[in-house]
Amino acid sequence: MPKKTNTKTNKPNQRKEKIQEFVNNRQTQTVVGLFIALFGVFLFTSFVSFFFSWKQDQSTLSQLGDKTVVAQNLLGKVGANLSHFFIYDGFGIAAMLIPILLFFTGVYILLKIPIRKIARSWNWGILGLIWTATTFGFFADKNALVAGVVGVELNSYLIPYLAPFGLLIILIFGYATYFVIRFKITPEKIKSWFPKKEDLQNIKSDLAVEDETPITQKKQTTETVSPIQEKEETNSDKKPTVVKDNIISLDEFEETEKPLSSFELNVKDVTPTIQNHSSIKKEEPKKEAKKSEEIKIDIEASKKEETSTSNLSDKLVKDFGEFDPTLDLGNYKFPTLNLLREFDESISVDSEELEANKNRIVDTLSNYKIGIAQIKATVGPTITLYEIVPDAGIRISKIKNLEDDIALSLSALGIRIIAPIPGKGTIGIEVPNKKSNIVSMNSAIASNKFQQSKMELPIALGKTISNETFVFDLAKAPHMLMAGATGQGKSVGLNAVLTSLLYKKHPAEVKFVLVDPKKVELTLFNKIERHYLAKLPDSEDAIITDTTKVVHTLNSLCIEMDNRYDMLKNAMVRNIKEYNDKFKARKLNPNDGHKFLPYIVLVIDEFADLIMTAGKEVETPIARLAQLARAIGIHLIVATQRPSVNVITGIIKANFPTRVAFRVTSKIDSRTILDAPGADQLIGRGDLLYSSGNDLIRVQCAFVDTPEVEKITDFIGSQRAYPEAYQLPEFVGEEGNGTELDIDISERDKLFGQAAETIVIAQQGSASLLQRKLKLGYNRAGRLIDQLEAAGIVGPFEGSKARQVLITDLTALEQLLANEKNN
Repeated sequence: MPKKTNTKTNKPNQRKEKIQEFVNNRQTQTVVGLFIALFGVFLFTSFVSFFFSWKQDQSTLSQLGDKTVVAQNLLGKVGANLSHFFIYDGFGIAAMLIPILLFFTGVYILLKIPIRKIARSWNWGILGLIWTATTFGFFADKNALVAGVVGVELNSYLIPYLAPFGLLIILIFGYATYFVIRFKITPEKIKSWFPKKEDLQNIKSDLAVEDETPITQKKQTTETVSPIQEKEETNSDKKPTVVKDNIISLDEFEETEKPLSSFELNVKDVTPTIQNHSSIKKEEPKKEAKKSEEIKIDIEASKKEETSTSNLSDKLVKDFGEFDPTLDLGNYKFPTLNLLREFDESISVDSEELEANKNRIVDTLSNYKIGIAQIKATVGPTITLYEIVPDAGIRISKIKNLEDDIALSLSALGIRIIAPIPGKGTIGIEVPNKKSNIVSMNSAIASNKFQQSKMELPIALGKTISNETFVFDLAKAPHMLMAGATGQGKSVGLNAVLTSLLYKKHPAEVKFVLVDPKKVELTLFNKIERHYLAKLPDSEDAIITDTTKVVHTLNSLCIEMDNRYDMLKNAMVRNIKEYNDKFKARKLNPNDGHKFLPYIVLVIDEFADLIMTAGKEVETPIARLAQLARAIGIHLIVATQRPSVNVITGIIKANFPTRVAFRVTSKIDSRTILDAPGADQLIGRGDLLYSSGNDLIRVQCAFVDTPEVEKITDFIGSQRAYPEAYQLPEFVGEEGNGTELDIDISERDKLFGQAAETIVIAQQGSASLLQRKLKLGYNRAGRLIDQLEAAGIVGPFEGSKARQVLITDLTALEQLLANEKNN
């Protein structure tokens, strides 16, 4: 039997734990913060009143206990005594900094600002008190009311050593040092405040040119401005700082999570122990001098062309700044945190429960002759992790096989054993808490980990066992498979994912394609259709519920993927981030078909229903998107309540490396989702396992309810939006339910003849070819392809392949068009 724990050594630890629990309690923090802030207001009022009533109140300072004596200070004799102490006996006028510091300290505590920031404010404040009092003492050395006793005494002590002039130099140096450190002022920064001579000359020359330019010439120059430049000019005056003004400031919110200190549950007294070759020139033989000169001229010409292009982009960036995709909705405001509910998430540690569970674990293992050297407990919102260190020579598999016996002894549902914990030399036993806490979406969004993240698509999924906010990047996931039994939290998980992106990304940066066969789960997001949603051109509803439209949408996304890859190829970049950075730097011309590419997130709420109704028609485009769409910013989130092998096939699993498993009913389902057991031992209500490789992370999903989603969508939907939802490419299915072909010659596009010649010459029937050659948008190029098909110039649609060109040469084309006119 193990030895009993030493109660004497545990008492100080318990006292520390209770003190820490009291300090971390939100109610305690609220009371303390409110008291300090109001005490600052009290002192400030008494200080101001002191400067008007200090003469009358001099006689009352020694009569604090006499009720018959009345002070003239607004806050009575207490205010008069405190003011006399801090101002006359202290720092003089500089003492006004004290109530200001107290007030902001109280506010910081109420808003849970980090302690280090409060300490830094007091460090600067105390230094400012002393320095300001010394400065007032230097100029008013005989007036203790202005400089205070501290200021007068410091001056009387320093002047004999430094003389007045020396002390003045020290004071000036102190103020200069403060401004340099506090505001990072340097000589270069000061120099940059003043305009350069070159800038003044340029301004003068520009003004002179404008005065000399005729009105007709000015009109012509304005007409040649590119669309992007014109857009930038009209919006440059009202360019907002959207993120800083509308996402809650990081200085106002402290991460609500605090990793709890682990509790050591002692079982027995065991001591835990290239070179640059461009400069190298080779002399060419004289015989080939003429040839080399020609080559040299060609090289110099190409270099000149490249430098002129880069100079043009640099000039555009200098004149108008980088392209900002958010300017179309420049006044857009991100949702505020008060739209999300707050819950009491302070974790109360029940030491009796911890001790009882520890004893049961130790007793159960001792029955099987397994000794334990140490137990460590980490308490989370819903689960407590007991980390045990077994005695030497104990086989891990022996403990792993006792999972059901430990669950029986603890009388708890959802016991999970991790043997061993990755990265640690311990074995973990996860035990549900008797009293579980709700993890609010408010705390996850407000956490520093989410607010300060530099991820492309950050998702705040919930909190881990150690009470830390769990954030991952969907752009690096790159696709997520979410599965679990009915009512275990999948829809809430999807809402958490969408809410995270709504709080972090501007409508210009991300678009959602929402597929909801249930027709009820994602309907609230209809309100933000023209802000965040993408849909087919001929579709009325942005939320896709019809199976046929799902097939068309998936194939349309495949077309969008192919078009984006063509754009990346023409831009000579490898992924969407590099492409958008290049476009923002104005190195890609919109007239060549380039545009800013938002991320597209495809969300499918019930995948099993689609497989039952559409089968391969859905599985094939999804597998294709999962294989190829990562680099061009299309990411998939697929959820299902039936994780069987005929739904989650091998092709899909291979391309969805990120898995989220809520509670399932059997080990087989768990292995289907995660390739590992464990999901069958979860406790439900948002308890999930996250896998992005070999490691499994247990997370309590953040709770976001339907009313909260409704408030967020109402807040976004009430703001100015784009004219329409983001348009996906048109898709014409084999059954002909897509766009009808234009057979009437009179309704053909003006560029029909030019498009026909382009297709016949290239012998390649694709809309992307017309986009590049004729500089068209995709919709117009698609309509031209349909008209060419109706005219018999190109063949029918063949999926991702280019259409077959039925006309062999231009002579045959002219004959075909002539016959049409005669008929």
